[in-house]
Amino acid sequence: MDWQPCVYILASGRHGTLYISVTSNLLGRIHQHREGLIKGFTSRYGIHRLVHYEMADTMEAAITREKQLKKWNRDWKLRLIEEGNLDWDDLAIGLGFPPLSQPHDHGDDERS
Repeated sequence: MDWQPCVYILASGRHGTLYISVTSNLLGRIHQHREGLIKGFTSRYGIHRLVHYEMADTMEAAITREKQLKKWNRDWKLRLIEEGNLDWDDLAIGLGFPPLSQPHDHGDDERS
């Protein structure tokens, strides 16, 4: 899984601020987000909880899916997350990361 194309959604908390992106190294990218190594939107708004991810066969396919998700309205994105993660659990824990120290529960903005 370390080097497989992937589109992922991070959230500040349940129904909080969303961030959609793509990577070829999900574990490495999650580490960067959690440690604040990626300056900008996610570090500024505390968006560190992995709530959805999809592996892809190629980077082109992952980028196509990312663009598709970014065009969706917010309700569709929330529905997608809740279809596979009803409680908005931090899926990074299942990938070997420790629980976040201070989870956020709400936010008003969305980046996608």
